[in-house]
Amino acid sequence: MARGSALEMTIRLIAGLGNPGKEYERTRHNAGAWLVERFAASAGIALRMDTKYQARVGRHANGAWLVLPQTYMNLSGRAVYMLAGFFKIPPGDILVAHDELDFAPGVARLKLGGGIAGHNGLRDISQRLGSHEYWRLRIGIGHPGDKDLVHDYVLNRPAPEDRAAIDQAIDGALGVLPLCLAGDVQGAMKQLHTKDKS
Repeated sequence: MARGSALEMTIRLIAGLGNPGKEYERTRHNAGAWLVERFAASAGIALRMDTKYQARVGRHANGAWLVLPQTYMNLSGRAVYMLAGFFKIPPGDILVAHDELDFAPGVARLKLGGGIAGHNGLRDISQRLGSHEYWRLRIGIGHPGDKDLVHDYVLNRPAPEDRAAIDQAIDGALGVLPLCLAGDVQGAMKQLHTKDKS
């Protein structure tokens, strides 16, 4: 499918990446899960554990699925692949929200496709879907400055000022998700990318 036509596709599945358990819920690696949890709460959607998918799953009023994998990050693709397969959702109709080392806290960006940049959740999703051509909602968490420090960095809590900036970026992303669900991903990109430059 051409990139231009994909911009008109409706998002039918939104996955928020993170690690399960109390010890991880406030860590940087869970930024994608924070977004989906907040979106579900704002839309009045209950996210219920579904053991078949090993994920917390809910459904938006327009029929789109919300999924929070409850496996560890490196197995995130299992729930996404199973749910997408069962409901015949192609990669281009999937949006994956995840933490992004390459962006500073406070930045959120949408894009279609691309590499995985060492992100274990994206690696597993791409391998299981057999495609990189799904949407990503990248939530900046900053970089520790040394690749050898990344593992501990993503599994620790952000400083209060960074958490406030991440929450602000999530606020902006929440504002454009209705456009994504309505099929106007291009409009969502324009609004979100303008917002974080202002």
